[in-house]
Amino acid sequence: MTAPQAHSATCPNCGAPVRFLWAQAVQTTCPYCRSLLVRRDLALERVGLQADFPVTGSPIQIGTAGRWRGQSFVVVGRLTYGWERGRWNEWHCLRDDGSSAWLSDAQLEYAMTVQVHPDGRMPELRNVLVGDAFTWGDGRYEVANILEAHYLGTEGELPFTTFGKGNSTFVDLVSDDGRFATVDGTEVPPLLYLGEYVSFDDLAMTQLRDFEGW
Repeated sequence: MTAPQAHSATCPNCGAPVRFLWAQAVQTTCPYCRSLLVRRDLALERVGLQADFPVTGSPIQIGTAGRWRGQSFVVVGRLTYGWERGRWNEWHCLRDDGSSAWLSDAQLEYAMTVQVHPDGRMPELRNVLVGDAFTWGDGRYEVANILEAHYLGTEGELPFTTFGKGNSTFVDLVSDDGRFATVDGTEVPPLLYLGEYVSFDDLAMTQLRDFEGW
Protein backbone atom coordinates (compact mmCIF):
# COMPACT_ATOMS: atom_id res chain seq x y z
CA MET A 1 0.00 0.00 0.00
CA THR A 2 1.29 3.46 -0.81
CA ALA A 3 1.95 5.35 2.42
CA PRO A 4 -0.80 7.92 3.05
CA GLN A 5 0.10 11.60 3.28
CA ALA A 6 0.44 12.53 6.94
CA HIS A 7 -0.92 15.79 8.36
CA SER A 8 0.55 17.30 11.52
CA ALA A 9 -1.00 19.29 14.35
CA THR A 10 -0.18 20.11 17.96
CA CYS A 11 -1.94 18.75 21.03
CA PRO A 12 -3.62 21.70 22.80
CA ASN A 13 -3.05 20.02 26.19
CA CYS A 14 0.61 18.99 26.17
CA GLY A 15 2.00 20.54 22.98
CA ALA A 16 3.12 17.21 21.54
CA PRO A 17 2.96 16.64 17.78
CA VAL A 18 -0.14 14.80 16.55
CA ARG A 19 -0.01 13.17 13.12
CA PHE A 20 -3.06 12.33 11.02
CA LEU A 21 -2.80 9.68 8.30
CA TRP A 22 -6.40 10.24 7.21
CA ALA A 23 -7.41 13.71 6.01
CA GLN A 24 -11.08 13.22 6.99
CA ALA A 25 -10.36 12.21 10.61
CA VAL A 26 -12.65 13.93 13.14
CA GLN A 27 -11.28 12.54 16.40
CA THR A 28 -7.93 11.22 17.56
CA THR A 29 -6.08 10.54 20.80
CA CYS A 30 -2.82 12.23 21.75
CA PRO A 31 -0.26 9.41 22.04
CA TYR A 32 1.56 11.27 24.82
CA CYS A 33 -1.03 12.63 27.28
CA ARG A 34 -4.03 10.52 26.12
CA SER A 35 -6.22 13.58 25.53
CA LEU A 36 -9.26 13.00 23.31
CA LEU A 37 -8.94 15.54 20.50
CA VAL A 38 -11.65 16.67 18.08
CA ARG A 39 -10.86 18.62 14.92
CA ARG A 40 -12.57 22.01 14.57
CA ASP A 41 -11.60 23.19 11.09
CA LEU A 42 -7.79 23.40 11.34
CA ALA A 43 -7.60 23.44 15.15
CA LEU A 44 -7.75 20.65 17.73
CA GLU A 45 -10.00 20.84 20.78
CA ARG A 46 -9.44 18.72 23.88
CA VAL A 47 -12.80 17.21 24.88
CA GLY A 48 -11.74 14.60 27.41
CA LEU A 49 -9.13 12.14 28.58
CA GLN A 50 -8.83 8.51 27.54
CA ALA A 51 -8.36 6.29 30.57
CA ASP A 52 -6.08 3.27 30.46
CA PHE A 53 -7.16 1.36 27.39
CA PRO A 54 -8.72 -2.08 27.95
CA VAL A 55 -6.27 -4.95 27.61
CA THR A 56 -6.95 -6.88 24.41
CA GLY A 57 -5.97 -10.34 23.24
CA SER A 58 -6.05 -9.28 19.61
CA PRO A 59 -2.89 -9.21 17.46
CA ILE A 60 -4.30 -6.27 15.47
CA GLN A 61 -3.00 -2.81 16.33
CA ILE A 62 -2.72 0.70 14.92
CA GLY A 63 -0.50 0.35 11.83
CA THR A 64 -1.55 -3.21 10.97
CA ALA A 65 -1.88 -3.56 7.18
CA GLY A 66 -3.91 -6.03 5.14
CA ARG A 67 -5.95 -6.58 2.01
CA TRP A 68 -9.71 -6.90 1.39
CA ARG A 69 -11.77 -6.92 -1.80
CA GLY A 70 -8.76 -6.17 -3.96
CA GLN A 71 -7.60 -3.15 -1.97
CA SER A 72 -4.91 -2.72 0.63
CA PHE A 73 -5.77 -1.12 3.95
CA VAL A 74 -4.01 0.13 7.07
CA VAL A 75 -5.54 0.32 10.56
CA VAL A 76 -5.65 3.95 11.76
CA GLY A 77 -8.07 3.81 14.70
CA ARG A 78 -9.95 1.63 17.16
CA LEU A 79 -13.16 1.60 19.16
CA THR A 80 -13.74 -0.93 21.92
CA TYR A 81 -17.30 -1.66 23.00
CA GLY A 82 -18.51 -3.49 26.09
CA TRP A 83 -21.75 -5.40 26.54
CA GLU A 84 -23.18 -7.90 29.03
CA ARG A 85 -21.25 -10.85 27.59
CA GLY A 86 -17.89 -9.23 27.00
CA ARG A 87 -16.35 -6.75 24.58
CA TRP A 88 -15.20 -6.39 21.01
CA ASN A 89 -13.00 -4.13 18.85
CA GLU A 90 -13.94 -2.14 15.77
CA TRP A 91 -10.78 -1.22 13.84
CA HIS A 92 -11.03 1.81 11.56
CA CYS A 93 -9.20 1.01 8.31
CA LEU A 94 -7.98 3.41 5.62
CA ARG A 95 -8.20 1.86 2.12
CA ASP A 96 -6.15 2.53 -1.00
CA ASP A 97 -8.84 4.76 -2.48
CA GLY A 98 -9.04 6.92 0.65
CA SER A 99 -12.31 5.40 1.89
CA SER A 100 -12.98 3.88 5.30
CA ALA A 101 -13.74 0.28 6.22
CA TRP A 102 -14.30 -1.34 9.59
CA LEU A 103 -12.78 -4.59 10.82
CA SER A 104 -14.86 -6.12 13.61
CA ASP A 105 -12.77 -8.30 15.91
CA ALA A 106 -14.72 -10.34 18.46
CA GLN A 107 -13.36 -13.51 20.07
CA LEU A 108 -11.46 -14.59 16.94
CA GLU A 109 -14.43 -13.85 14.66
CA TYR A 110 -13.83 -11.18 12.03
CA ALA A 111 -16.03 -9.16 9.69
CA MET A 112 -15.21 -6.33 7.27
CA THR A 113 -17.84 -3.71 6.49
CA VAL A 114 -18.25 -0.30 4.88
CA GLN A 115 -20.86 2.33 5.63
CA VAL A 116 -23.52 2.61 2.92
CA HIS A 117 -26.58 4.75 2.34
CA PRO A 118 -29.62 2.49 2.84
CA ASP A 119 -31.72 1.96 -0.30
CA GLY A 120 -34.47 0.16 1.57
CA ARG A 121 -36.36 0.17 4.83
CA MET A 122 -34.30 0.54 8.00
CA PRO A 123 -35.32 -1.19 11.22
CA GLU A 124 -37.01 0.71 14.03
CA LEU A 125 -34.47 -0.24 16.66
CA ARG A 126 -36.94 -0.15 19.55
CA ASN A 127 -39.23 -2.60 17.73
CA VAL A 128 -36.81 -4.87 15.87
CA LEU A 129 -36.88 -8.61 16.62
CA VAL A 130 -34.56 -11.51 15.87
CA GLY A 131 -35.69 -13.02 12.56
CA ASP A 132 -36.97 -9.76 11.04
CA ALA A 133 -35.86 -9.42 7.39
CA PHE A 134 -34.62 -6.38 5.44
CA THR A 135 -33.41 -5.93 1.87
CA TRP A 136 -30.53 -3.64 0.88
CA GLY A 137 -29.05 -3.73 -2.59
CA ASP A 138 -29.35 -7.26 -3.91
CA GLY A 139 -29.15 -8.85 -0.46
CA ARG A 140 -31.82 -10.04 1.95
CA TYR A 141 -30.67 -9.92 5.57
CA GLU A 142 -32.23 -11.40 8.69
CA VAL A 143 -31.68 -10.08 12.20
CA ALA A 144 -29.42 -12.50 14.08
CA ASN A 145 -28.50 -10.52 17.17
CA ILE A 146 -29.58 -7.38 19.07
CA LEU A 147 -27.43 -5.94 21.83
CA GLU A 148 -26.89 -2.88 23.98
CA ALA A 149 -23.28 -1.75 24.19
CA HIS A 150 -21.21 1.17 25.44
CA TYR A 151 -17.81 2.65 24.62
CA LEU A 152 -14.91 1.32 26.67
CA GLY A 153 -12.19 3.24 24.88
CA THR A 154 -10.85 4.69 21.66
CA GLU A 155 -7.49 5.31 20.07
CA GLY A 156 -6.19 6.62 16.77
CA GLU A 157 -8.16 8.32 14.02
CA LEU A 158 -11.95 8.09 13.74
CA PRO A 159 -14.51 9.59 11.32
CA PHE A 160 -16.73 10.83 14.18
CA THR A 161 -16.44 11.87 17.80
CA THR A 162 -17.32 9.46 20.59
CA PHE A 163 -17.26 12.09 23.35
CA GLY A 164 -20.46 12.28 25.38
CA LYS A 165 -22.02 9.14 23.94
CA GLY A 166 -23.39 6.41 26.19
CA ASN A 167 -25.19 3.14 25.56
CA SER A 168 -26.32 2.32 22.03
CA THR A 169 -28.24 -0.43 20.26
CA PHE A 170 -26.52 -2.56 17.64
CA VAL A 171 -28.34 -4.96 15.32
CA ASP A 172 -26.39 -7.66 13.46
CA LEU A 173 -27.90 -9.27 10.38
CA VAL A 174 -26.81 -12.10 8.07
CA SER A 175 -27.78 -13.28 4.60
CA ASP A 176 -28.09 -16.79 3.22
CA ASP A 177 -24.96 -16.31 1.09
CA GLY A 178 -22.71 -15.30 3.98
CA ARG A 179 -22.95 -11.54 3.84
CA PHE A 180 -23.10 -9.49 7.01
CA ALA A 181 -24.75 -6.21 8.03
CA THR A 182 -24.76 -4.05 11.14
CA VAL A 183 -27.18 -1.28 12.05
CA ASP A 184 -25.43 1.12 14.45
CA GLY A 185 -27.73 3.08 16.73
CA THR A 186 -25.09 5.53 17.97
CA GLU A 187 -26.45 8.11 15.49
CA VAL A 188 -29.94 9.33 14.55
CA PRO A 189 -30.94 8.06 12.06
CA PRO A 190 -29.02 4.79 12.55
CA LEU A 191 -26.02 3.97 10.37
CA LEU A 192 -25.88 0.94 8.05
CA TYR A 193 -22.72 -1.07 7.40
CA LEU A 194 -22.57 -3.90 4.85
CA GLY A 195 -19.84 -6.46 4.29
CA GLU A 196 -18.99 -10.04 5.06
CA TYR A 197 -17.45 -12.38 7.56
CA VAL A 198 -13.79 -13.09 6.83
CA SER A 199 -11.12 -15.37 8.21
CA PHE A 200 -7.94 -14.02 9.75
CA ASP A 201 -5.87 -15.51 6.92
CA ASP A 202 -8.15 -13.98 4.25
CA LEU A 203 -6.93 -10.51 5.21
CA ALA A 204 -3.21 -11.30 4.78
CA MET A 205 -2.33 -8.90 7.59
CA THR A 206 1.15 -7.69 8.49
CA GLN A 207 2.57 -5.42 11.22
CA LEU A 208 0.70 -7.40 13.83
CA ARG A 209 1.23 -7.15 17.57
CA ASP A 210 3.53 -9.84 18.89
CA PHE A 211 2.70 -11.14 22.36
CA GLU A 212 2.99 -14.34 24.35
CA GLY A 213 0.33 -16.89 23.51
CA TRP A 214 -0.33 -15.69 19.95
